[in-house]
Amino acid sequence: MSTVTADPAPGRVGLPTKLRQSWDKNWSAWAMVMPVVLVLAILIFYPLINGFWISFTNQTEANQLAEICTKSITGGEVCKENPNAWSFVGLDNYLNVLTGKVGEFWMWTANTLVWTVVGVAFHYGLGLGLAVMINRQMRFRGLYRVLLVLPWAVPAFVSAFAWKFLFNERFGVINSMLGWIGVDPVAWFDSRWTSMFTAVVTNIWLGVPFMMVALLGGMQSISDELYEAAEIDGATPWQRFRNITLPGLRPVSMTVILLGTIWTFNMFPIIFLVTEGQPAGQTEILVTGAFRAAFEGLRNYSLASTYGVLILSILLVFSVFYRRVLRKQGEVW
Repeated sequence: MSTVTADPAPGRVGLPTKLRQSWDKNWSAWAMVMPVVLVLAILIFYPLINGFWISFTNQTEANQLAEICTKSITGGEVCKENPNAWSFVGLDNYLNVLTGKVGEFWMWTANTLVWTVVGVAFHYGLGLGLAVMINRQMRFRGLYRVLLVLPWAVPAFVSAFAWKFLFNERFGVINSMLGWIGVDPVAWFDSRWTSMFTAVVTNIWLGVPFMMVALLGGMQSISDELYEAAEIDGATPWQRFRNITLPGLRPVSMTVILLGTIWTFNMFPIIFLVTEGQPAGQTEILVTGAFRAAFEGLRNYSLASTYGVLILSILLVFSVFYRRVLRKQGEVW
């Protein structure tokens, strides 16, 4: 006599059963996704988890090894316990950073916020203006598009060195132009805010083309019939821009502003190559501060990891807040 086992109720199916059913039904999709998951796990998730763990230790270049080994007279190695080996310190790194005992976290955070807000605002404003301009029918429009996208095609470090030379106090073109109108040369990198100004200008040069291209694509997806109907009704160009163009660009704008904020917040090469933190580290931002902690002087890996976790936390909080704002405005994201 055979026994028939009833299938479990749909509402009581366990997670392993659901995974097995999903595999049986979508095995080809799982097979294609698994390589990507493995690559992400190796290149992103493992370093992220490891960096998070290191931020709770006092690991530096000098105390990584648990044992110190030296060669003996007989040719072998003699190993003994390292009394200064790294250890778990809990939240000490975060307390030292946030209270200012180590580094200049709050000054670097202020620099990062100013750098990001000003940069993204000019990226979007200038990108929108240029997109509106070249979206119109005009002669040599294709040439203008190529020339405006050109800064985006140039490697960032090349643009950084070019702009650093332009702002050179003795030989720079900027000071030469100021001299033509009777203004004394400016020591751009001797003051915190003039030095930051040079970095912001370089970043604007690099970031505007991306915004322009993205917004231009959004504009070309807006139906021409809307503009024609508004023009027949007597709407002015400003009214058409405010009531048709801006609402039509809202989905694209929300996306590029988020991406631009994250990219600018973590924009390492401009600060590192243009200002070099001058004067006296007053123009450092969080990512350059983390880099210097990890790779300059006595390499402090735990401090650099702490900065990395704090940077990630700030961006996560911003992204969550930004997403909630979009949802309240009816944007699906």
